[in-house]
Amino acid sequence: MLGVFATVTEAVVLIAPEVSKAAASNLEDALHLKTVRTLIAGSTVVGSLSCGNSSGFVVSRYAHRGELERLREFGSAQAIPDLMTATGNIILANDTAAIVHPLLTDRAIDVIAETLSVDVRRATIAGLGTVGMAGVATNKGVLVHPKVSDNEIAILEDTFGLPVDIGTVNFGSPLIGAGLLANSAGYIAGTDTTGPELGRIEDALEYL
Repeated sequence: MLGVFATVTEAVVLIAPEVSKAAASNLEDALHLKTVRTLIAGSTVVGSLSCGNSSGFVVSRYAHRGELERLREFGSAQAIPDLMTATGNIILANDTAAIVHPLLTDRAIDVIAETLSVDVRRATIAGLGTVGMAGVATNKGVLVHPKVSDNEIAILEDTFGLPVDIGTVNFGSPLIGAGLLANSAGYIAGTDTTGPELGRIEDALEYL
């Protein structure tokens, strides 16, 4: 569940302090970026509790002051003012747009829009409000849960202005965001991801 434990932007990947040097090096090589070690709200599930892009990071409302200060070395950083705090699970963003859980408050959406410098829209993927788990968006493409509806695809295409494709990871898991780390430069998928799944990832996110 790579996406649970890391958050990727074009420039950095957030990982927990205890991630091995070898794993951190693999991330840097594959994604062409810098690793930043931090906890979020004192937890190692960094990917679930943070969402970021080239402008900044939106994190759990329970994030510690020192964690926010650490993130502000790499852009804006704000805690989400909402009862739903797993920002990595409920926000899907790239550098220009974001979709969010339909039940997020207007205040939370304003914070997301300002911090990430993106247009924000409420939406679902395959009927799921946990859009950050159900998809991955880079600046080149969007890959989502295979049960996404035609109407949801239309909303995604209109919001991101990018092609949207469907796929799976880890031998059939539809929760793309939980099993795939990706930016414009590269990606890392779970070890159980099959050849056809890798092919779909590379095609949808334009690595070919």
